[in-house]
Amino acid sequence: MNFKSKNRDEFNLDITPLIDVVFLLLIFFMVSTTFKHESEINITLPSASNKTVSEKQDAINVGLDLAGSIYIDGKKLINSEFKTIKAALFDKIKDSKKPPVIISADANVRYQSVIYLLDTLRQLGLVKITYATQILEDKEK
Repeated sequence: MNFKSKNRDEFNLDITPLIDVVFLLLIFFMVSTTFKHESEINITLPSASNKTVSEKQDAINVGLDLAGSIYIDGKKLINSEFKTIKAALFDKIKDSKKPPVIISADANVRYQSVIYLLDTLRQLGLVKITYATQILEDKEK
């Protein structure tokens, strides 16, 4: 009996083709990927300063309180339905062409109420909108 083990070739895996494939995939994904994300909505981010701006005489002041009531130039509307808001704003803009609108909303008002108002303003073509805010005092002084 012959118990000698046969001389086997060592298993050798050539990974050069694998490296080539991975490198080609890397190049493909780098070329096909877009790095600039275009937004669906064109938004100009706001900037603020501590300078006060004089209020224009023909501006429409719209107020929102925590209870959901809407005020236009200090007069409370009967309700906050779409038709009522639109009619009241339409009465204000019939004399002037698209005046600026200043929105004064309570800090804790529902976000949906503000969006609802902005949608109404957009439908009337009023796009010059500013938001009334308070200047925060620096607490470190």
